Amino acid sequence: MLTASEPHYHQPLLKTPFHERARAASQLDSFVAWSGYSTVDVFTSVEQEYFAIRNASSLYDLTPMVKYRIAGADALRFLNRLVTRDLSKTGPGRVAYAVWCNDEGRLIDDGTVFCIAHNEYRVCTAERQLDWLSASAIGFDVEIAEVTEEVAALAVQGPTSCALLRALGLAGVERLKPFELGQFALPGAARPAPARIEMMVSRTGFTGDLGYELWMRPADAEGVWDALMEEGRSRAIRPVGSRALNIARIEAGFLLPNLDFVSAAHTLRVGTERSPLELGLAWLVDFNKGHFTGRRALLEEQRRGPTRQLVGLDIEGNKPAHNALLYADRSGRKPVGSVTSATWSPTCKRNLALAMLDAPYIALGSTVWAEIYLNRELVWERRMARARVVERPFYAPQRRRATPPADF
Repeated sequence: MLTASEPHYHQPLLKTPFHERARAASQLDSFVAWSGYSTVDVFTSVEQEYFAIRNASSLYDLTPMVKYRIAGADALRFLNRLVTRDLSKTGPGRVAYAVWCNDEGRLIDDGTVFCIAHNEYRVCTAERQLDWLSASAIGFDVEIAEVTEEVAALAVQGPTSCALLRALGLAGVERLKPFELGQFALPGAARPAPARIEMMVSRTGFTGDLGYELWMRPADAEGVWDALMEEGRSRAIRPVGSRALNIARIEAGFLLPNLDFVSAAHTLRVGTERSPLELGLAWLVDFNKGHFTGRRALLEEQRRGPTRQLVGLDIEGNKPAHNALLYADRSGRKPVGSVTSATWSPTCKRNLALAMLDAPYIALGSTVWAEIYLNRELVWERRMARARVVERPFYAPQRRRATPPADF
């Protein structure tokens, strides 16, 4: 907490409740800004952290995720008017991924909606949306409050994550199905003081793998971190940064704001906004639930058919096609799109990318060419690499949905 003796301009980024533990574990002192907080980009090495996600257990500080409490007699009516999917199907104890648009059907943001109780929800987004939420709430009996600083959050992801939480004393966590949440208590033996730590646990994550997210009071954050690190030593637990997580989320085909799309509330150039249909999120749009913001525009877009779409690409070679332009043929004369996210996948052993492509090249099996520039000891080399449109997600292990998960 900043005081008069420590003005904000001396330390413009906030520290999460896990910051001291994260700094102590960081060998590279590599921090980046996220929603006004300082978070770790890399702890030790991207490779070590990535393989903790895919082969063991990992910890990722989610606290900077912007959180809103939405409650009141019209909470469900308001949210169903706001987002494109039908949240009446998401009852207490459930979580739903959702997107919301402007009147033109262009994406404002995406996020997760937690149904805590009847007419009480928590909406988590990557960026602050209080102005948009408040304007959209006019006429509804609903209260909206940002609670980001009131809730500390930690993602525990990887094939041994369930076994780790069970060993920690979270009895019954193995019964949580994907996108379910429950209330749990960490036994007092796991911390110095003889007290139980209450927390909400959801079977959610950004890795496309088995994993959970822990939501707790900031005062309990370090106790939970310490307990997880101690119990997880035999399971090769490792804190991970944003760069390792980015590889996992691309393998899972998940979108990241400001990389795969820019909020229509922030775009300056005409034609750079994106719709859910263009982003491959048509499954999140329920035209039968009644009116929602952007419905008319999306119905018209659906009638016309797609002119461009975000697709998955499998690119030849092993050099990621970061920000590559895409062409219809190897000559590079006809541009047909561009790459938004790219990575070499250590698990799939494939050169993967998400890309916005023009029709008709969006069809599965279509071939385009990626213009990749390589830095060879300060000498740049241009390479045209063949890229094929493939299905997403690129990686989807069965354990991500298994209930109960295997006991590693």
